[in-house]
Amino acid sequence: MCRMFDKLVAEEKRYTELTHLLGTSEVQSDPAEYRKYAKELAEIEPLIERFREYTALVHDIAQTEELAAGADADMRDLAREELKALVARREALLADIKILLIPKDPNDQKNVMLEIRAGTGGDEAALFASELFRMYAKFAERQGWRLEVMSNSDTDGGGLKEVIATIEGRGVYSRLKYESGVHRVQRVPATEASGRIHTSTATVAVLPEAEEVDIQIDAKDLRIDTFCSSGPGGQSVNTTYSAVRITHLPTNTVVSQQDEKSQIKNRAKAMKVLRARLYEMEMRKQQDAIAKDRRSQVGTGERSEKIRTYNFPQNRITDHRINFTTHRLTEVLNGDLAELLDNVSMFYQSEKLKDATAVS
Repeated sequence: MCRMFDKLVAEEKRYTELTHLLGTSEVQSDPAEYRKYAKELAEIEPLIERFREYTALVHDIAQTEELAAGADADMRDLAREELKALVARREALLADIKILLIPKDPNDQKNVMLEIRAGTGGDEAALFASELFRMYAKFAERQGWRLEVMSNSDTDGGGLKEVIATIEGRGVYSRLKYESGVHRVQRVPATEASGRIHTSTATVAVLPEAEEVDIQIDAKDLRIDTFCSSGPGGQSVNTTYSAVRITHLPTNTVVSQQDEKSQIKNRAKAMKVLRARLYEMEMRKQQDAIAKDRRSQVGTGERSEKIRTYNFPQNRITDHRINFTTHRLTEVLNGDLAELLDNVSMFYQSEKLKDATAVS
């Protein structure tokens, strides 16, 4: 507890410094510096408000305890009643403070690159991948986010082999970051005459969008190939060499783009995807060393690596990481993801809170 309060005192000192800096003419004349300090102030302000309220409350409790121990019987009873309320408020504030002390994920406010791929299960897996993409698209629409498909590969049966899309909006990564993993579906396919339930999978990856300042890519590390775009079955849809394939040689990461008629636009899209993947690789290296609460990779797509199961016969969704089940499968697939995302987020937040409490 002492270490936690030492940190709070240090944060309050920094808050005072920032308030002073923002009032100086030097900072006010530099928009970039002003934005930097204003952002830092806004981030720690809720913590300082709670800490100051907590400090004042501790003082009030001490005074009320004196009254509760006094000689006047009526005053003692009143003080004891008030003391119960003050102590309850103190505990609530302490819980808030511990949550606010949890280190923030620097990527939480970033846009994301969403990648969905059909896993085990053939055509059924491709259909499920398509349904998952529609689910996230519907959820994005509800949030007022902007979704743009970067590339996709369809199947003849209306499914998706894979799709890559960007989602832009406020706090997108913070809401979707725990969706990465293998999603499993259990249902009777339309082509199954005997009514037997089949199990298929699709993999989801949610990558924080990386800007150039996040990841520096050396041109000499890239091999860029151009080729003619092609449609289903290899049919040529563009006679110019507008399609682009970029290979990052140090990591052997390959990204292809052919959706646009312009080679320049395809190259820009491919670099955007490549930058996000390389950023995720770098982030994963760091996280592997300091945390085990989030798997960044989606695995191989095998059924046993599931994070969530969508059971159609029972209209049930089960998230296996948090042992949470809801019988609102239809609503969730139509984009009503809030309850599910909230429960997963609360689980991981509580895990981080345990770590923060242990440190304090």
